[in-house]
Amino acid sequence: MTQTVGDYVVQRLRDWQVEQVFAYPGDGINGIVAAFGRSDNQPRFVQARHEEMAAFSAVGYAKFSGRVGICMATSGPGAIHLLNGLYDAKLDHVPVVAIVGQTARSAMGGSYQQEVDLQSLFKDVASEYLVEVNVAEQLPNALDRAIRTAETQHAPTAVIIPTDLQEEPYTPPQHAFKHVPSSRPSHAHPTLWPNENDIQAAAEVINSGSKLAILVGQGARGAAAEVRELAELTGAGVAKALLGKDVLPDDLSFVTGSIGLLGTRPSYELMRECDTLLIVGSNFPYSQFLPDFGQARAVQIDIDARMIGMRYPTEVNLVADASATLKALLPHIERKPDRSWREKIEKNVASWWETMDRQAEIDAKPVNPMRIVSELSTRAPANAIFTSDSGSAANWYARNLRIKEGMRGSLSGTLATMGPGVPYAIGAKFAHPDRPVIALVGDGAMQMNGMAELITIARYYELWSDPRCVVCVFHNNDLNQVTWELRAMGGAPKFEESQSLPDVDYAGFARSLGLDAAIVDSPDQLGPAWDQALTASRPFVLDVHCDPEVPPIPPHATVEQVKSVTEAVLKGDPEAFHMIVQGIKTKAQEMLPGRKS
Repeated sequence: MTQTVGDYVVQRLRDWQVEQVFAYPGDGINGIVAAFGRSDNQPRFVQARHEEMAAFSAVGYAKFSGRVGICMATSGPGAIHLLNGLYDAKLDHVPVVAIVGQTARSAMGGSYQQEVDLQSLFKDVASEYLVEVNVAEQLPNALDRAIRTAETQHAPTAVIIPTDLQEEPYTPPQHAFKHVPSSRPSHAHPTLWPNENDIQAAAEVINSGSKLAILVGQGARGAAAEVRELAELTGAGVAKALLGKDVLPDDLSFVTGSIGLLGTRPSYELMRECDTLLIVGSNFPYSQFLPDFGQARAVQIDIDARMIGMRYPTEVNLVADASATLKALLPHIERKPDRSWREKIEKNVASWWETMDRQAEIDAKPVNPMRIVSELSTRAPANAIFTSDSGSAANWYARNLRIKEGMRGSLSGTLATMGPGVPYAIGAKFAHPDRPVIALVGDGAMQMNGMAELITIARYYELWSDPRCVVCVFHNNDLNQVTWELRAMGGAPKFEESQSLPDVDYAGFARSLGLDAAIVDSPDQLGPAWDQALTASRPFVLDVHCDPEVPPIPPHATVEQVKSVTEAVLKGDPEAFHMIVQGIKTKAQEMLPGRKS
């Protein structure tokens, strides 16, 4: 049988050792879909419920596997639906390749059905590499370059293939003028080494200070051992940007936890009091949570020169691999004999976790959302992978979840879009079918798309050697993060018409799909429910009815934020009294060590 262009696309994905493609079918990719059928579904066609979810699953797969995620959609509306997931990849620097169909070449420019200018549509999100394939001879180079570019630039790329071309016979490029060949698929991971003069300059800055703060992001993940060694030598504390939450475990005494609006008080104090700052693999955007300008001498390490010096006026910039740079730097670092800075950091960290434990135990109506994550932290398997959706669930993920050695976690860090929590979990399960995955998701995101993706979980979980995939729903019938932003940023009371959600039986829906589930509406049920979910023989939905009025108080609530919340109360917030009571009880735990309210 003659090999078609569609057949060649599928074969080339196999050559790249692609194991699955997250996709949704449509007639714009019929030639490729038919090729999957002829290839005995190798690589596997993983059918999402929506193209956006296919893209999110590819992002989740790439984040947790370290490999390129592949998603595919039809022309026009299918391609448009991919955009949000691809922007999530772009902003979080994740390698994803989108393969999209297009109307037949003979119809292009004729305002044909589902004809969209895909070059214009994707030119920003796939700015690193975007190509439309119009003859078969383009294909090997186009597809290979899309994968290589995504892998090396940590970015989404896109390949557009018109539907009529997919069904034509494949002919390879020739040794001829204006033909572009390709080569054997190979994964290149070059190591970029630092300049020795820059290493010496960085060492001088770090050695000259007495109070070093280290900020790590996801770019430090491969340098965790070196970061730990540097922190031990210098007595530094280590704060973690949200995407770097799993770089170092939270049970290290000098790890202050997350930084920023979703961060911890020890991280805030670390930055307020340091005299030296080292940023490793992070593009944390909120400069108000970094030292005051002029307070600290600063060094930054990043593999991408475009990210250098954007957030703080750094004195020495090292554009190189984080691990290679720190290995070169460590021999030049002097051990600090004075450990008073380290001792203060450790005291602040210990006090913070005691506060978090007390806050999690505060009574609420019916369940305190902090306790959901606190109970999980004590029970999570050592090799667990966590995903979080955006919204108030991200607050509790960032502050309350205690990451241990070997655990992984991520969320939409920069785009902060709603919706990726469950599809990220699906991508994680295909990346690591032998590991338990736990998704922390608000009820808004569940209604937006998470419930639909439970269908995908039900369809594929039998492929996973460890079937544990727990979706924990923070069920508070409120778009909670925005409700609190209205109060704290705008001084506006909760607007019920925009903020209140319909009540849905998430556990009942899960059971209807053949999944296991439990409803929790009392704090005493929470621990046993987690035990049940984490030992289940199939995916599990934990439907926890929690209190929307437990405040996600930032580590340093400003006078303006307090004033705005007060104005919201005075303007008649419908939950004013309960909100005040919960806020007072929560904040009091920071000032009353050793006591519970």
